[in-house]
Amino acid sequence: MRLITALCLALPLLLAPLHVAAQAQPAVLPPVPAAPAVAARAHILLDFNSGAVLAENAADERMDPASITKLMTAYAVFSELRKGEMALDDMVTVSERAWRTGGSRMFIEVGTQVRVDQLVRGMIIQSGNDASVALAEYTAGTEAAFAELMNEYARRLGMRNTNFRNSTGLPAEDHYSSARDIALLAAAIIREFPEFYSLYSEREYTYNDITQRNRNKMLWRDPSVDGIKTGMTDAAGYCLVSSAERGDMRLISVLLGTSSDKVRADATQALLNWGFRFYESHRVYAAGEPVTTARLWKGEMDELPLGLSEDLWVTLPRGRYELIEATTELQTPLVAPIAPEDAVGRLRLTLDGESLADLQLYPLARVAEGGLLRRALDSVQLWFE
Repeated sequence: MRLITALCLALPLLLAPLHVAAQAQPAVLPPVPAAPAVAARAHILLDFNSGAVLAENAADERMDPASITKLMTAYAVFSELRKGEMALDDMVTVSERAWRTGGSRMFIEVGTQVRVDQLVRGMIIQSGNDASVALAEYTAGTEAAFAELMNEYARRLGMRNTNFRNSTGLPAEDHYSSARDIALLAAAIIREFPEFYSLYSEREYTYNDITQRNRNKMLWRDPSVDGIKTGMTDAAGYCLVSSAERGDMRLISVLLGTSSDKVRADATQALLNWGFRFYESHRVYAAGEPVTTARLWKGEMDELPLGLSEDLWVTLPRGRYELIEATTELQTPLVAPIAPEDAVGRLRLTLDGESLADLQLYPLARVAEGGLLRRALDSVQLWFE
């Protein structure tokens, strides 16, 4: 089987469906300044859509995540809700163990019954340790069993430097995560559970006649921020996961181990402003959208549209989008029958010789063999190809 490679000198030539207007490019594009210095033990800033990392330091080091642990508690609960294993209006009887849990609290009372949706809000908005334990016990029987469930979800998400021992983030031996893993988890919550993610932007919640404000100060100082979670213990320091959306671009920042609430908020604001100012994101193609066409032999159609199985996003310094070069490499000849799951080529994007994307191309239609005459005529033509 032969390969045919087509090189496009500029991205808009290949990506005609995007209708990208050609623009004159400056002779020299301004450089991107270095990311702001961050006074944290570890941090990362990434683009939600493309997964591109814009800035990082010690992002894979294992550290105490404090109450950021509750992101995985929430992810596990959301997953069980979606599977139908529990419901938001289920009533949870508060155990003495949950009631006695120290640290930040929702102030649920032992022996009372509380709805799951109330506990979820108490955990997310008020960072209630008591709510987290009550949810863990209701979901898995014991908090220890729930921690095993948390770790299973962490493995599925590719969190390689994470291990949970409880649902709260209270200090425990062998309880750790990393800035990169936490960013992956935050992105998964935003992507998989948009109906629950909106809770992370709520500024206060009242339960048992006690109103508590969300500890994430970014919700007040930056209107583009819509989540996501704070954490603080003496061992972990002040931690913050934030997500902000401006236009079509969403960024996620994670800071672990800062010295104060103000430091974590100021550093987060600096990282977000820098990322939005100097970078841009584009969806080059949506999943299932035609990228190119190929000649199909011996089938019910002659031209076969090809596309991607997932959305293709790129994140790059501003002003450089139209400098991207695209290459398609197709197997040939393509002969029917052919199915959408059959990889038949590749799409590669580069910028200044650096790879931006390398994805397989798939047929966008299932095509059966053509009639006897079509197959015979194409067989003859193939002899001369």
